[in-house]
Amino acid sequence: MQDLTGQSGEGGPRVEFDPFAGPYPAGASHARMDELREARPAFRSTAGRGFWVLTRYDDILAAFQDPETFSSRAIAVSDPDPAHQWIPVMLDPPLHTTWRRLLRPFFTPVAAAVLRDRITRHCAALIDGFAYRGSCDFVTDFARLYPTAIFLELVGLPTERLEEFLEWEHAILHSPPSTGGRGAAMAALTACLTELIQDRRTRPREDLISAATGFTVDGRPVTDEELLELCVLLFLAGLDTVAAQLSYIFWHLARDDADRARMAGDPEVIPDAIEEFLRVYAPVLPARKLTRDVEIHGCPMKAGDMVMLPTAMATRDPRAVPAASAVDIDRAPARHLAFGAGPHRCLGSHLARLELQIALREWHARIPDYRIAADARPVEHASLVLGLETLPLTW
Repeated sequence: MQDLTGQSGEGGPRVEFDPFAGPYPAGASHARMDELREARPAFRSTAGRGFWVLTRYDDILAAFQDPETFSSRAIAVSDPDPAHQWIPVMLDPPLHTTWRRLLRPFFTPVAAAVLRDRITRHCAALIDGFAYRGSCDFVTDFARLYPTAIFLELVGLPTERLEEFLEWEHAILHSPPSTGGRGAAMAALTACLTELIQDRRTRPREDLISAATGFTVDGRPVTDEELLELCVLLFLAGLDTVAAQLSYIFWHLARDDADRARMAGDPEVIPDAIEEFLRVYAPVLPARKLTRDVEIHGCPMKAGDMVMLPTAMATRDPRAVPAASAVDIDRAPARHLAFGAGPHRCLGSHLARLELQIALREWHARIPDYRIAADARPVEHASLVLGLETLPLTW
């Protein structure tokens, strides 16, 4: 990311903004987006093929709530004409509504609560496995492993292949396209999920994919292709977002003695603290594809253009929340868009909140005081999701 250098013209202000060009020092992307938001409410990035960016809470919220104009048929600015159609996140209403209705029972607060004891046991065992060492890389030893095993069990993927799945996830979401690793990983994942779908059609079990084989859409059975698009979405979303959020939460706590002490000494504050961490360190960089010409803050956006809607720009907007870039765990619950808004609001938000709450409780019950290793320089990556690559901790 270069210094702020917007230039106005017939096409609106231009800015050299490439959130995918990292890695950057941890926290740099959020700070940069704060600068851009305060400089202008909308601009066109010159990165790649070019794309628009909305920077402020009200405009980003309005875009999320207007799927007729801001279509989810493409959700990454780097891929405006995707060959895939991940279900349900890349569907627009009314088809999106149908799929949400089918999937909702698996992601209610009650459904998440049923998993509480299982998640807690898994979390505790994972931490106990390295707590005695006095150090770990939080990202590789905990953040990536913890939500992934839970997700694999939920959808019916074999947990013994965890390391393999993590390699695929990282290659698909975080490797440069030029290396070829992304395509190879996606091919391997597709083959694995295709086999899983066929197995569940003939030998259903007590998991989400088995249940999904019995779905009907518009009066017809779901196809294998639709199930594959659903499985890919669940795989990528389930393995990356919670891990990314955890990496920022513990990066903050490792540098803030007072907030870290609160987590250990007053665990009842954790649910509200989670909402504040979600707000300040919202990691997702979603986009939408315009279905018609619109002009927003003097920017002439055309049908077919991609528009990025960075959740962190919205959640850290001081017009929506005072002192928005600062973590204040005693703040009254504040508005945030970490899970999006409108018809595409994150279906797994209840499960994600539960996983985050359990992680903070179980970690601080065992490791209440920790620091970033003295010689460590944590860096962050970006794709659709911001997250730390590594976070070496000592205690």
